[in-house]
Amino acid sequence: MSLKVELKPGERLIVGNCLITNSDQRTRLFIDGSAPILREKDILTPTSADTPAKRIYLAIQLMYLETDLGSLKEEYFSLVNDFVRAVPSATQLVDQINNEMLTGSLYKALKVARQLIQYEQDILANAAAGRSGLPAGSQADR
Repeated sequence: MSLKVELKPGERLIVGNCLITNSDQRTRLFIDGSAPILREKDILTPTSADTPAKRIYLAIQLMYLETDLGSLKEEYFSLVNDFVRAVPSATQLVDQINNEMLTGSLYKALKVARQLIQYEQDILANAAAGRSGLPAGSQADR
């Protein structure tokens, strides 16, 4: 079954190691195969990875696009260990990411890493507002 991707005018897409830029019209693509695919809105660059959770996402993204866990595994685990030490309440999300990676589901790991970025943003927003650093409904840090 083909993956259907609709691109807005000027939107970009990575398929494998190729960057595809749409023209000035809306486009629908049907993609068959197993190459890694990322839409522009899901792509982080080293300069936009400006928080610890975003750097974790970037490491997973690079592993996904290169289809190689080995080259960045050490850096990824260093980032994750530092993050969990700083935010123990994020352990459940990090465990989900690790489980997806262990089963070879790097795209699913990216989706959970997006949740980690949101969790980090919620903690920072709560801290800036003077509330407990934890988002509503999360477990207290131990």
